[in-house]
Amino acid sequence: MLQRTFLPRLNWKLWFSTLPQVDWFLFLLVVGISAFGGLMIRSTELHEASIDWWQHWIFGAVGTVIALLLARWRYEFLMQWHWVTYTITNLSLITVIIIGVTANGAQSWINIGGFNVQPSEFAKVGLIISLAALLHQKPATTLPNVFRVLGVTVVPWVLIMLQPDLGTGLVFAAITLGMLYWANINPGWLILMLSPLISMFAYNLLFPAWIVWAMAMGIIAWLTLPLRFLSAIGAILANFAAGKLSGIMWNLLKDYQKDRFTSFLDPEKDPLGAGYQLLQSRIAIGSGELWGRGLFNGTQTQLNFIPEQHTDFIFSSVGEEFGFVGSIAVLLGFWLICWRLLVIALKAKENFGSLLAIGVLSMIAFQVVLNISMTVGLAPITGIPLPWMSYGRSALLTNFIALGLVESVANYRPRKRLY
Repeated sequence: MLQRTFLPRLNWKLWFSTLPQVDWFLFLLVVGISAFGGLMIRSTELHEASIDWWQHWIFGAVGTVIALLLARWRYEFLMQWHWVTYTITNLSLITVIIIGVTANGAQSWINIGGFNVQPSEFAKVGLIISLAALLHQKPATTLPNVFRVLGVTVVPWVLIMLQPDLGTGLVFAAITLGMLYWANINPGWLILMLSPLISMFAYNLLFPAWIVWAMAMGIIAWLTLPLRFLSAIGAILANFAAGKLSGIMWNLLKDYQKDRFTSFLDPEKDPLGAGYQLLQSRIAIGSGELWGRGLFNGTQTQLNFIPEQHTDFIFSSVGEEFGFVGSIAVLLGFWLICWRLLVIALKAKENFGSLLAIGVLSMIAFQVVLNISMTVGLAPITGIPLPWMSYGRSALLTNFIALGLVESVANYRPRKRLY
């Protein structure tokens, strides 16, 4: 006798058969680092009535499902809708400026149903999709195409800087430069785009180096740009102007942003104020020595010496409780993630998929390097979280969405023929 069932049963074998070429090594690496991040968040709040670590795991589980669903979805459809994605991205950033919630000196969140959502995090993926579509159509081999990409980038970048969110603005710059490089831009043009920023620092730190740098930019402009003489003069003047205007740019920064830069240069100058967080982070990482103090046994971590340790400074907890060995293991995990992203970019079936993977690689690699550098005092504090490990619901979901898009690129690449 046949039995009827009124509840549809999910055929797991059929479901996973639609993911024949997903990079499971990359996927499991990300899930493992996310789970470990929740454990570290728990360690920073062991003596507090907090559920941040549970939320990290719950949103990580949701992100895992989203990534798997996106891996089954054909990413090529995004090319047809990239202007819609770009418009939604900018509208969300405008909404933040109008009705956003302010926290830690930046108006970057929108309260939806009791949850603070950070549109600037999701805007990272929106920018990657937009630039991948543009560079797929026209590579960055000519100046008009490069200016087209920069014009598309500058609109959301300005909206983010108005919040102000310097950290996310730097991530946008890293994504744009990484994708331009992959799209065959002249390397000299990349150097010229970065040169004014370097001139600002060189002018204040080492004046003779600033002069040499400006002259070197003139030579690069002479060798790589049309109208050689005018281009060389323009590059030199632009770097001179950047150095002179550095004082004005400094005055445009918020007080907390100035404190972050000054504490980076000399944290001992204000050990109980602006330099406190960085000094305590360095003490925590150094006290871990080779093998660490053990999980839940870190003194700096358990006694809450480091403000916001569960977010931007989660790596200091790793250094204290798991030592040099644990820190290297985390770095190795992120290195393997970046390696797999690069492999997927190289094996993509067309430029759009390859550029999506490179955009995600640029976003993840830049955030990892800058976050870990600021916890050990090699970079100023910029408020950039450690991907998949720092607490932050919007950032965590954004990174899983990015993972899902890259896995879709891997899933729909040309299959290898077996002989």
